[in-house]
Amino acid sequence: KYYPPDFDPAKIPKLKLPKDRQYVVRLMAPFNMRCKTCGEYIYKGKKFNARKETVQNEVYLGLPIFRFYIKCTRCLAEITFKTDPENTDYTMEHGATRNFQAEKLLEEEEKRMQKEREEEELNNPMKVLENRTKDSKLEMEVLENLQELKELNQRQANVDFEAMLKQYKELEEEQRRKEQE
Repeated sequence: KYYPPDFDPAKIPKLKLPKDRQYVVRLMAPFNMRCKTCGEYIYKGKKFNARKETVQNEVYLGLPIFRFYIKCTRCLAEITFKTDPENTDYTMEHGATRNFQAEKLLEEEEKRMQKEREEEELNNPMKVLENRTKDSKLEMEVLENLQELKELNQRQANVDFEAMLKQYKELEEEQRRKEQE
């Protein structure tokens, strides 16, 4: 490309695009959802042509939050959801309901229980000792149960091959006697 000697890149007018410009992108549904208007189930991984825009006045630790607009495959109703970088997930906005996720609820419950326990232990040194004794008792019970299972498996696994061979030989001898008689 030829650039003349008097070329000044600052003189080129800049393309002024609006901040809330929408782009067309191809994406997959990030979670299972159900359309509110027709009841159609949209499963995770279903591909859509979506409109993507940057949500104004919303950032998380400097990361922009994006909003996606998709259409239901059956009734063409608009469904929107946003990125949720705080929880590394997506949040449903409108047009559909997110299907139940047992794993996520279980994780949240475990985190909550762990936080409660840590707060309790922080304030009460006696509670720390009680929790340690509970944990050690639980660990001992688990080890005992494991040992019992191992012993049970060993008892069931002990097969006396000599006795089986002896019994088989006796049966063969009986059959020979019957044949001879």
